[in-house]
Amino acid sequence: MNSVSPSAAQYIGGVMQEELVESRRQQPMERQSSFGLRPPQTQDLSKEAPGEPDEMDKLKAKLMSAWNNVKYGWTVKSKTSFNKISPVTVLGHSYLLNSEDEVERFRLAFVSRIWLTYRREFPQLEGSTWTTDCGWGCMLRSGQMLLAQGLLVHLMPRDWTWPDAQQLTDVDFEVFRPRSPVRAGGVPIPSFGSPRGPNTPEKSLPNDQGPKCSQKKRSECVRDRQAEPIHYKLVTWFGDQPPAPFGVHQLVDIGKSSGKKAGDWYGPSIVAHILRKAVAKTSMVHNLAVYVAQDCTVYKEDVVRLCDVSLNKTPPDPSSQAWKSVIILVPVRLGGEALNPSYIECVKNILKLECCIGIIGGKPKHSLFFIGFQDEQLLYLDPHYCQAVVDVTQVNFSLESFHCSSPKKMPFNRMDPSCTIGFYAKNKKDFESLCSAVSVALSSSKEKYPIFTFVEGQGQDYGLEGHSSNHSGPAAHILPPGQRSRSNDRRNSDEFVFL
Repeated sequence: MNSVSPSAAQYIGGVMQEELVESRRQQPMERQSSFGLRPPQTQDLSKEAPGEPDEMDKLKAKLMSAWNNVKYGWTVKSKTSFNKISPVTVLGHSYLLNSEDEVERFRLAFVSRIWLTYRREFPQLEGSTWTTDCGWGCMLRSGQMLLAQGLLVHLMPRDWTWPDAQQLTDVDFEVFRPRSPVRAGGVPIPSFGSPRGPNTPEKSLPNDQGPKCSQKKRSECVRDRQAEPIHYKLVTWFGDQPPAPFGVHQLVDIGKSSGKKAGDWYGPSIVAHILRKAVAKTSMVHNLAVYVAQDCTVYKEDVVRLCDVSLNKTPPDPSSQAWKSVIILVPVRLGGEALNPSYIECVKNILKLECCIGIIGGKPKHSLFFIGFQDEQLLYLDPHYCQAVVDVTQVNFSLESFHCSSPKKMPFNRMDPSCTIGFYAKNKKDFESLCSAVSVALSSSKEKYPIFTFVEGQGQDYGLEGHSSNHSGPAAHILPPGQRSRSNDRRNSDEFVFL
């Protein structure tokens, strides 16, 4: 039986017994394809039905769902080791895990990220028989996590952390011998990630003054607690119901304009444009725009025209915000068939920036959401864990399944070169600072050409028909004058998909 891959084996859970039995019966269907093990019926199931699916289609969908639920529902616990003498970077913040205070700060920073995974038994996707995204929706989930991080920065107080963040699990903190790359050379020490034993009940303390507030200022704890209604609202936007503006139902529907449908795999560039359209389509998120770079180039004037409200109103409305906040998404390719090691230092420097909201990509056949690194390993959130759908319309629904307590790492050299990098700027001044800081980070690459560039002017000044804020198709591949020779060395990132 297929179990989830070791890199995704940090999460605890299971599947219904009848699903397990059904999937065992279906194992002879398994065949090898270019993207890994895959039942031959997948292509048929992903086709849009002209009308209501018949009983055979429903049965096939149920069997496929059961097979994928087992494949991505079974897990094996494995521990992740963190070096106590090297800093861990998480989206612009650094933590040296050599004291309880620092481990606590790292715990809050990691667990507070929104974690979005495969779900099962959600309402049927329109025009298909799918009631789960197991086996095909991992890049959509990674994209959701990237957008969710941007919304957290946009809506929540600065440096907000979840007051009810769980304790870290399956983590070791070790002191490694200098220059020793192997774990066997480490000297393990007891983890101090949890202030209480695993079987010790948490004491009820008044005024929310438990361990979760012990390492933070009292005023910050009160502030974070008061922000919980916004936290809940943000998660509902990613619910697995058709009305949710950033749920899988809406994203799949938007993806149809790019030739994608439920059951297909999505590349990081296509997902960037789907997220842009989703934000532009909804009225629930105010004062926020998404810009998608074209051909590894951010055209500053296009961003200004997208964000400067006064330029889009005649006559100008003095009561409106002068400048929209912006999420900038940059699809890139960091090498040919494999990651170019020359870009590793540059990726590290990008993840050190506070304006960075993460990277969606992964390793071959496996999409991930990268949020940091330690030494030569990336820190990530993995969507490859199948959970039951949560009814986010219920009052005070549980947030636990939307936050991960098991941090995982993977070596940089296993990173797939096709990815999309995300940034956030709250106002015009922040955008100018972002351009400067990111340009410095990009210059750290040993390669002759940077990962991407910022240029003055608009895309149309360089031969593009329009700028990316209203671009509906795949990213254009036209470079500014003097740099066109690079286009022959880059491939459209949408050609590279992840299972």
